[in-house]
Amino acid sequence: QVQLVESGGGLVQAGGSLRLSCATSGITFRGYAMGWYRQAPGKQRDLVATITSGGDTNYTDSVKGRFTISRDNAKNTVYLQMNSLKPEDTAVYYCNAANTRFAHFNFWGQGTQVTVSS
Repeated sequence: QVQLVESGGGLVQAGGSLRLSCATSGITFRGYAMGWYRQAPGKQRDLVATITSGGDTNYTDSVKGRFTISRDNAKNTVYLQMNSLKPEDTAVYYCNAANTRFAHFNFWGQGTQVTVSS
């Protein structure tokens, strides 16, 4: 059974930091590109950052220089370090695992709420 379990969300003041974690099980972690997405109320789910199995990263423009995605292949876990948080970062953050060879092997976590107060 595949599980992606996010943690680390919460309420923080603008300018603060949070570190999200996504612990995975049931997948061969090294065979997956990992990503973080977010969805604000009334809006679509958008890409925040991705990291390939080889460690290459990609960020949406609004978080470049503030957020850092990383992965620990020994712990089957992906992280999102979020610094200099802004109220517009408020959303539910979701972890995604995308198999690098088979597109239909694509999994989501349950989400974790991040709220940034002004």
